[in-house]
Amino acid sequence: MPAQPSRRGFVSLAAAVGTATALGGLPAFTASAAPARPVTSPMLPKASTTQMWYRAPASDKRMIEQALPIGNGRLGALVGNDPSHELLFLTDATLWTGGLNGTLDQDGQFPYARENFGSFTQLAHLTIDIPDHDLSAVSDYRRGLDLSQGLVSATYTRAGATYERQIYSSFPDDTIVIRLTQRGGGTYTGTISLDGTHGESTSADKTRTSLWFGDSFGNGLRYGAAVTARSGSGSVSVRGTQIAFSRCKDLTVVVSGGTNYAPDAATGYRSPGPDPAALARTKAVTAARQSPTALLHTHVTDYRALFDRMSISLGESTAQQRRLDTWERLKARTQQGDPDPELEATYVQFGRYLMISGSRDSVPLNLQGLWLDGNDPDWMGDYHSDINIQMNYWMADRTGLSRCFDTLTDYCLAQLPSWTKLTHELFNDPRNRYRNSSGKNAGWTVAISSNIHGGLGWWWHPAGNAWLCNSLWEHYEYTQDTAHLKRIYPLLKGACEFWEARLVTTTVTDLTTGATRQVLVADSDWSPEHGPLDAKGITYAQELVRALFANYRQACADLGRDARYSETVAALQDQLYLPEASPKTGWLQEWMSPDNLDETTHRHLSPLMGLFPGDRIRPDSVSKELLAGTTALLTARGMESFGWANAWRALCWARLKHAENAYQLVAGNLRPSTGGSNGSAMNLFDMYQVEQGRGIFQIDANFGTPSAVIEMLVYSRPGHIELLPALPAAWSGSGAISGIGARGGFVVDVSWRDGKVEQARIRSVGGHATTVSWRGTSRTVRLQPGKSLTLRDFG
Repeated sequence: MPAQPSRRGFVSLAAAVGTATALGGLPAFTASAAPARPVTSPMLPKASTTQMWYRAPASDKRMIEQALPIGNGRLGALVGNDPSHELLFLTDATLWTGGLNGTLDQDGQFPYARENFGSFTQLAHLTIDIPDHDLSAVSDYRRGLDLSQGLVSATYTRAGATYERQIYSSFPDDTIVIRLTQRGGGTYTGTISLDGTHGESTSADKTRTSLWFGDSFGNGLRYGAAVTARSGSGSVSVRGTQIAFSRCKDLTVVVSGGTNYAPDAATGYRSPGPDPAALARTKAVTAARQSPTALLHTHVTDYRALFDRMSISLGESTAQQRRLDTWERLKARTQQGDPDPELEATYVQFGRYLMISGSRDSVPLNLQGLWLDGNDPDWMGDYHSDINIQMNYWMADRTGLSRCFDTLTDYCLAQLPSWTKLTHELFNDPRNRYRNSSGKNAGWTVAISSNIHGGLGWWWHPAGNAWLCNSLWEHYEYTQDTAHLKRIYPLLKGACEFWEARLVTTTVTDLTTGATRQVLVADSDWSPEHGPLDAKGITYAQELVRALFANYRQACADLGRDARYSETVAALQDQLYLPEASPKTGWLQEWMSPDNLDETTHRHLSPLMGLFPGDRIRPDSVSKELLAGTTALLTARGMESFGWANAWRALCWARLKHAENAYQLVAGNLRPSTGGSNGSAMNLFDMYQVEQGRGIFQIDANFGTPSAVIEMLVYSRPGHIELLPALPAAWSGSGAISGIGARGGFVVDVSWRDGKVEQARIRSVGGHATTVSWRGTSRTVRLQPGKSLTLRDFG
């Protein structure tokens, strides 16, 4: 067994992981070189863009449901678009209270409250008040989100002039830009305010025409924000703690903000670099010196480089559907029951927009993504390792956004030293009901919740390490990126070492022959999130650990490392108990018991890990009894749940090739949320009904549902790609998708008509050979990286 690390060993591990993280780019608020400026316009004609649009601004009191989100991967905002009172709720992904949270409660589990674990919080509120542009005084109002170019906009008419504003969060310039323009002789007069949300005092700088604040939390996290404004006409000046503008034909407002968070356990997750408030002022003023066109073109060029990697058409909607705004369209789709394929494709692209906006060179998307309407999000806006953080990233590689997956890798590497330390110091605490009964301890694991400071919260989650590793491994399967595999190798090996110490031997009896044999099973655990708290051999853990061991062995082979330990892991894998169908119920067992030990309709699909996201249970590779048991369990879980649970169900039905069940669940998530009900809010954020009359935003369904759509159209595993495995009738008429990631190192484009594949283009991004099938017809494809092949005539 690996020795328990000393303090010196822990510091060495932190330094090594810090080096590995640096290879992928440090997600920190830092000074940076001026970005390259495009020499040609990247702007698209409006008719060729994918738009969400509305006929009224968001209510200040319902921003999380109605405001439109923007973000550059770290710095985000919800945008209200009221003509006279523009309101932005600003967030920085790293603005977290809390800390390591390294003292257990009396039950051996972690504290889980804002005062110890911490919480994701807002950065600031920005308001632009233009008193004479009251909503009652304008006409032809329209606001929208251009998904193709990453822009929020609003237009309206007042006194014969047409006013327009564009708002975006620029990754290259690391700022939020609000650009106000007009045609027809209009002007803008009003004020700009910047207010912190933690009791900060705003200061003004007349020389730079800017407002700013800075402060720190008790955990040592420093933060700050700043805003400045420029105009080519009229006057712009500081007045008290506001920026005043008068009779401006145009106005450019630039905002920046951030923290001194750094993804480095060795420095306590803090950067010794510049003061965030000073840096925010510098970034805002520097960007404002650029022309508005240069800022816009730089942002759109950068955004489109990611967004344009995938396209999707699920068929044509009707002219009547197209005339409706997005909220009316959602309601009509549910009330009339008619498919709206363009709206459904827009929902997929909205998920991709959120991924680009919320997951670039910073910490990963949490339960809230990057967006908040207050400082008290449910579950602290944390990372849940028993579904949330994994579901958030199922979509990335499937939809051409592998670059956005890197934040999850960076996060796990940055947290690994702390997770390892907490595991070695606390996991075998005698009060912990999940401790290893062997008394051994090695490697690392996590709790159900984690923050960005190396801290864990709520209950221990032994199998969480395997699920995180399997997600990181799957990214390698899509990309064949050896550099990524080298980075995650310490995570894979440490998780295997943990399970080598944790597995226990038990005797099972073959249900058919009556013969007995010894097998390895997971020690006492909880099948998320129900049932007995001390069950050994839960299906959830057995499936995850089996996949972890197989993935680690392949990593050793691909990297030429640790052949002897790979053999050790292979021996463990060979002895693992694999879950079976119950002889009593016929269902796949969730526990090592013929009985169902808790809720049969539970929201989690923990016992179905081998179906999705795993691959052990496939219609073409398992016994009829196991397949029937799996289908029976999934059927019993039902077709109505929370958004994320519906998305997971849809993915499982897609794996079983039940197209209409999968489609029903996807369509269910597009139901309009009213009165806090489950469904989609006006702005397409997924709402989670936590109690009667109260719904909250939880983002994982916004990624899980698009993942299900893609899984219905392309299934892949290394060595095999299946086209249209679960194509529903609603999309069967005609359609096309391009840029779809396939495991094994390929990208797929496919078009279809009348439910039949017209053609498929397979391009290698590192893979060499795969089979491509449709309805039993299979082709073998061999390619060199960078090459492609187009297939037709599937029959």
